[in-house]
Formats: sequence, structure tokens, C-alpha cells
Amino acid sequence: MSRMWILAVLAGGFGLQGAMAQEAKAAPKEQKPAEEQLPPEEDISVTPQQYTFNPVRSKRDVEVGTFYFKKGDWKAAAQRFREATLWNEGNAEAWLRLGETEEKRGSVKSAKAAYTKYLEIAAESKLAPDVKKRLERLK
Repeated sequence: MSRMWILAVLAGGFGLQGAMAQEAKAAPKEQKPAEEQLPPEEDISVTPQQYTFNPVRSKRDVEVGTFYFKKGDWKAAAQRFREATLWNEGNAEAWLRLGETEEKRGSVKSAKAAYTKYLEIAAESKLAPDVKKRLERLK
């Protein structure tokens, strides 16, 4: 008797799936124009990062960048400081550290841009005179 019950449940389950499939076919879905349809991306590492204001993430990227800076990995440090500025454009520390890192890498143009942005944000900070001297030295 239990075999009959299992068969009945299984048969009923398949009948339910068939009814759901027919119902899905009957309901027309709204179609987007061909230029708006994008294929689903399976690998999320390929999709572009969407940056929104996130000071916590920015601070974390500065911490990780500082770790790489202390290890002497200028490329990784610069990447993390740049990420920090994308998460929070007003993060003065990230701009300062990015300038220092780009200076170590020998990228004068990038260092100048980062120091200039730092001075726009934190013109009254106690480090501003030192940053101005560095900026003059780079010119």
C-alpha cells in the first residue's frame, strides 16, 4: 500500500509541475527591445563594479592599502587607495596615501593629481604644508 501512495504522490507532483509549466506558457512576458537585452553574466568578476558612497569600505581599502604599502607592494597599494577614493571621494587620507604611493612608483602625474585632490579636501590639515612642499618638488 505504501508503494501505491508513493506512486500517487509522485504522479501528483509531476501533474502539478505540468500545470505550472502550462500556466507559465500561457502568461506572456514583457519583452525588452533587442538592444536592451543583455545576456546573463555568470562570472561576476567580469561585471563592472558599481561604486556608491561607502565610507566603511573606503576606510577598509585604506587599511589594506597601508598594509601593501608597508610591504613595498606599490602597485597593490595604489590599487587599494584608488578603490578607496572611488568608494568615498572625500576620503582625504586615501588621496594622501595614493599620492605617496604613486610618488614611490615614479608616476609623477598621478602623484600630483592625488596630492592636489588632497589639498582641495583638507587644505587646513596639519599635513597640508608638507603636501604642498611635495607638490612643488614634483613640478
